[in-house]
Amino acid sequence: MRPRVAVLFKMKRKPTEELMKYADVEFILYPGVEELKERIGEFDGVILSPLNPFPREVIEGAERLKVVSCHSAGYDHVDVKAATERGIYVTKVSGWLSEAVAEFAVGLAIALLRKIAYTDRFVRSGKWDSHKAVWSGFKEIETVHGKKVGILGMGAIGKAIARRMKAMGTQILYWSRSRKGDIEGEVGAVYRPLEDLLRESDIVILALPATPETYHIINEERIKLLEGKYLVNIGRGTLVDERAIVEAIEEGRLKGYASDVFEKEPVQEHELFKYGWETVLTPHYAGLSKEAMEDMGFQAVKNLLAVLRGEIPKDLVNREVLKIRPPEEVKML
Repeated sequence: MRPRVAVLFKMKRKPTEELMKYADVEFILYPGVEELKERIGEFDGVILSPLNPFPREVIEGAERLKVVSCHSAGYDHVDVKAATERGIYVTKVSGWLSEAVAEFAVGLAIALLRKIAYTDRFVRSGKWDSHKAVWSGFKEIETVHGKKVGILGMGAIGKAIARRMKAMGTQILYWSRSRKGDIEGEVGAVYRPLEDLLRESDIVILALPATPETYHIINEERIKLLEGKYLVNIGRGTLVDERAIVEAIEEGRLKGYASDVFEKEPVQEHELFKYGWETVLTPHYAGLSKEAMEDMGFQAVKNLLAVLRGEIPKDLVNREVLKIRPPEEVKML
């Protein structure tokens, strides 16, 4: 019997065609929790995006489910603990996505220091009446070149950021749960304890996942260490205490904040909106590119099929599930 797989978003055509070679696929586009609770018991696997919450109450009704394949590097939209308890494998993706997000992170840093977003609005609003208005008014513009860049999180995305920033003539500092000898050798990245990194860096880039340990890792106390510095967040909104960020900008202690993510999304109104060149804000789309979307689709399909073949995917999130439900018990292909 062929596995039944639910896809909860508009996945690219080519990865979908690959999946259909091995499984019966049904698209249930952006369902609510109640609809998912009603339907999830019909499927052996599911592929979902960050826009598809997958909480415990859904997982508890997933009688047949063997694998949840995330079409993203992040997996905080899935209750991994609940999935593990039921012997459900959870996977994530990397690859092209890491490159796309890293490129975006560098772009945010450049836009923040060079005031690109602000000056775009300046021109469009008709305020450019002379070159004098520009040369006399924009004295806070800085280059990324020559700065010390501190990266929190040195996974695939952090390493891709480090390579790009090194090429721009910066010094790379990093903090991670473990030392990363490969990137230290490749770009001369220097490990620093967290507080030391915040003190020493000119630009701090957050490239961490959302976990209980990283919640508000940039809090009111640590923001004091960022006085006169720039902060860029391409991880998750919960990495920062946004209230403390606003206060630091308002008081002139934080030079600038660029973020692709917010504590609560989507955002219609926010105190950060009132600032001009101090902020660059984007709608959680750092990983969106034609190349990344197709590659993520293929990876998500590959991960799902690996589990259903009784294999252990490289990007398995909850490795403890192997003790609860060994690969041979979920094998269908």
